[in-house]
Amino acid sequence: MGSYNNPKHGSDVLENLAQRLRLYKPTRVHQIPDSVPHETQCPNSKSISNNIPEYPPNLKRAAVLVCIFQGNNGDLRVILTKRSSTLSSHSGEVALPGGKRDETDADDVATALREAKEEIGLDPSLVDVVAVLDPIFTKHRMIVVPVVGILSDAKAFEPSPCADEVEAIFDAPLEMFLKDENRRAEEKEWRGENFLLHYFDYEAENAKYLIWALTAGVLIRVASVVYERPPDFLELRPKFWDMTITGDISIQ
Repeated sequence: MGSYNNPKHGSDVLENLAQRLRLYKPTRVHQIPDSVPHETQCPNSKSISNNIPEYPPNLKRAAVLVCIFQGNNGDLRVILTKRSSTLSSHSGEVALPGGKRDETDADDVATALREAKEEIGLDPSLVDVVAVLDPIFTKHRMIVVPVVGILSDAKAFEPSPCADEVEAIFDAPLEMFLKDENRRAEEKEWRGENFLLHYFDYEAENAKYLIWALTAGVLIRVASVVYERPPDFLELRPKFWDMTITGDISIQ
């Protein structure tokens, strides 16, 4: 876990990044009807109002935490997990900390922070939530909301994986998701239109990981926002991922 031993607590890089990301505005902020008020208070930002779309009531909702910190070499890194091989779904896959929304969660930020605490032992008080990106709609009829947080004092984080859910905790450089290195893509088709699923190979502490599909898509988007540039490769996202933006989520 050498990447976590960050001596640059309170670095200007992270502070400047946090200030810039707080200004980020998603295309639309979505809430499931009647789950939270139409006015929602975001950390470090003023209250914002949104037009709440009338989504079908059977849609599930989840949030993931994209937790960024500064590594020993000064690079920006993101915390990832390898899911337990005993889980019934997506077993053994790489994922961001996160999960389904509970009725007791006040909003998507609360969901992401709670899940990160449960899965990897990350104390919410260590995370400065700076942005909530546009939600992604999956073919399994789930809305997944990426929540971006800054971990300024990485040394204070002592990883504690939940044995039932997490097999390993590791970190990767965020910028790798913009580079055309150790990457391959698989062309898929949906409703007559092609899209690409991206696969990133990564090795950390003598373990090999494959970061792909939705997790890769979220990290490509976050890296594009953080570094303010598109990836070095053709992204060609699935159009159904952006259905919460277009408003067309009648997918069956």
